[in-house]
Order: sequence, then C-alpha cells, then structure tokens
Amino acid sequence: MALAREMRKEYELIHGHGLVLQLDCPDLAMERPRFFQDLPLDRFLEMIALHVEALNQATARIPPGGIRLHVCWGNYDGPHTHDVPLEAILPILYRARVGALSIELANPRHQHEWKVLRRHPLPDTILLLPGVIDTTTNYVEHPEVVADRIVQGVEAVGDRQRVIASTDCGFGTFAGSELVAPTVVWAKLAALKAGAALATERLWGRPVTDGYCRWPGPPGRSSR
Repeated sequence: MALAREMRKEYELIHGHGLVLQLDCPDLAMERPRFFQDLPLDRFLEMIALHVEALNQATARIPPGGIRLHVCWGNYDGPHTHDVPLEAILPILYRARVGALSIELANPRHQHEWKVLRRHPLPDTILLLPGVIDTTTNYVEHPEVVADRIVQGVEAVGDRQRVIASTDCGFGTFAGSELVAPTVVWAKLAALKAGAALATERLWGRPVTDGYCRWPGPPGRSSR
C-alpha cells in the first residue's frame, strides 16, 4: 500500500497530461504458475485481490473512464499448461475501477475463454479490449480469423460499441527479447486493421471508409 501511494503520483501525472492510463498487470494471471503453482488457488486469488485493491487506491482520484487494465498469462511461447483459468480471476478483475479491460484471447491456450464473459457479464461501465493477434508467433493471422475473434468478443459482451480490437500483449516486452520479426509485426498489425474492417461490415452493415479507428479517451476528450 505504501508503493500504491507513491505510484499514485505517476498515475495522476499521466492522467493530467490527457493520456489514457494503461495498467499492465501480468501479475493478476501470470504469477499463478510462477510463484503459486504449488499452493492452493485460494492463496493466489487472495494475492490478486490485494493487488487490485492497491491499484484502486493508487488511482482513486482518476475517473475510471481514463484507465485501462491489461491482464495476461505472460508474453512467452511456452506450453502455458499451468495457467490460471480466466473464470477463476474474472470476478476479482471486475473489482478494479477501470473503464476498459484488456485480455489475451488469441493465445492458443485461452482462445476459448471469451465464453467466460457470457457466464460472467462485463459490467456496463467497462469496455473489452480482446486480444485478437498473438504476439508470440511469426504466423500472420488471416483477417477473417481476426474478424471472427472480434465478433466473438461482441457476442460475449452483447454490445458492439464496447469492444475494441487489440493485440494480446506487447511485441517487445523485454529489451533484446523479440519473438516476432519487426516486418512480421507490421504485417500482423495490417491484418488487425483488415480484420477490424471486416468485423465492422458484419456488425454495422457498412464498410470502414475514413481509415480511422476511434478510441474512447478520458471523459470530456474525443480521440481518433
């Protein structure tokens, strides 16, 4: 909690400059196999509940609409067989006072977990940023695959206006450790754009014509 009080200064400075604050929190999922693999699940859930409370204290003076929370199971190409299921942690993630939740859903181990959002509906005040591009493989996703994943996210949320296509994680999580070639990264982002255009046609009945992707920023600010 002492650390949360100190981080509050940075978070408020970022928000004060008109930026959306993204909290990158792999600890809320990835630390299960790293530090809690041999302990009961309840111990891990207690830990992440504490972390979410610390984040809420650190961002108490920032409107939730100006904050995004990113959760992942680790941006590495391992087996992921000890990952914690999304269903176990999602109710705790919903306690975070944020306006958007970014979750890995292109990771082969977690592609099915969009269905969990049906069983545990996203709060009305939160946007979903589903990962529809895998950031650990040099395969370039087909735009149709990207579109399918976006539509799945919309079906799970039940509102086409509260889903923003995203990547699973960052492409360069650690300096000097890049799993995806830079030229492939750009090809993947192009596939993301093309897939989002296809999904727009399916969901809205009209093609993308202006070339912009609209991102909801903090309250009172419009952004493109």
